[in-house]
Amino acid sequence: MKNFFNDVGFEIKGIRHLSAREAMELITKGAVLIDLRDDFLTAMKLFDVPNYIICPLSTLDENIESLPKDKPLIVSDATGLKSKIAVEKLTSAGFVVANLAGGIMDWERDGYPVKKDPAAQLSGQCACMLKPMRKVKK
Repeated sequence: MKNFFNDVGFEIKGIRHLSAREAMELITKGAVLIDLRDDFLTAMKLFDVPNYIICPLSTLDENIESLPKDKPLIVSDATGLKSKIAVEKLTSAGFVVANLAGGIMDWERDGYPVKKDPAAQLSGQCACMLKPMRKVKK
C-alpha cells in the first residue's frame, strides 16, 4: 500500500496531488476520500462516492485515530489549498495520503458526482448579502 499513489498525479514538495479523474479511479480501487470542509460547507454539497468520510480540518487532530490506517487516503477541501496541512499531519502519523488538487470545486467542475442540498445553498448579490435560499432543515 505504501506505493499506492506512486504512478498517478504529480508531486510538489513531497505532497502527491491527484486530479479528479485520478482520485475517482483510486476511490473505486479502495482509497478513502476524506472531506476536510467544515459543516456549513458540507451541508450544501457532498462528494457522492463510496469510501467517504467527513472529518473537518478543525477536528483532524482529535479524530485522527478513527481514520483507517489500512487504506490509502485522499484528502480534499473546497479548493485544494488547506488540505496540505492535513496531508502533512496524516503522513507524519503513518498514513498513506494524497491531495485532491482543486478540491470539490474542480471535482464538480469536471463533472464528478456531488449531492447538493438546495435549501442550504446561499444566494445574494454580494458576500455581505448572502443568505440561505430557504431555511435549512435540521
